[in-house]
Amino acid sequence: MTSVSGPGLQRSSGLTQFILAPNPGPMSLDGTNSYLLRAPGHASVVIVDPGPQDETHLEALAGAGAVELILVTHRHADHTAGSARLHGLTGAPVRAANPSHCHGGGEPLADGEVVRAAGLDITVLATPGHTSDSVCFHLPADGPHGSVLTGDTVLGRGTTVLDYPDGTLGDYLASLDRLELLGPATVLPAHGPVLPSLEAIARDYRTHREERLAQVRAALALLGRDPSVGEVADAVYADVGPSVRRAAELSVAAQLSYLRGGGGEGQAAPAGR
Repeated sequence: MTSVSGPGLQRSSGLTQFILAPNPGPMSLDGTNSYLLRAPGHASVVIVDPGPQDETHLEALAGAGAVELILVTHRHADHTAGSARLHGLTGAPVRAANPSHCHGGGEPLADGEVVRAAGLDITVLATPGHTSDSVCFHLPADGPHGSVLTGDTVLGRGTTVLDYPDGTLGDYLASLDRLELLGPATVLPAHGPVLPSLEAIARDYRTHREERLAQVRAALALLGRDPSVGEVADAVYADVGPSVRRAAELSVAAQLSYLRGGGGEGQAAPAGR
């Protein structure tokens, strides 16, 4: 299924629909998929990732049902900027892993917590790597294999940027391993189309990261000294355009830190970032 622009609801799985936010770009692809979750016949809905501060988009979300709860997958503005306004429109609390993005009395999300709302059981999975506060939401009753709202941890196309130093490669690889264990669940990403089989996608993502690490190792051997992030990016990401160059450099910084044994949170970026 491919996202298309427009204010209307689109079906993404048995228990979910989404409205595509009008914020396309190099990093957000077609825009942010703002999801609405509810059990069949249930009047209230849960909204995941309200998206940008766009009044038309937020009013469409508010008008799609009795909003019981608002959840966010991580701190980036293309997911959270509209949260406070949507709370104001609906009165629904906003919950996130990061307390600074909770509103209206919403409590911070906890790893492994089962959120019960709109007739659904929604399991919170901590999946740091893209950012330190990234979470996914597992809907085990959504179809024969369940579904997972993956935020930016897994995208509908392309690969995920690690927002280093907040996001780290060590954390990200561990998160991919955790998601792979969920089997052939449907992937409901925050950007791009819905995908089948989370386990297959997680394996593909890990393979891609391993290939990039091999390229970084080769670049380090070729450069023959302690290179800057920019120099390694020139060698490994020579084909990327200016609009995503910064993202490439962040990924290189994360990869270098991982190879140098500093894959955890808070590691200083190598010189030249």
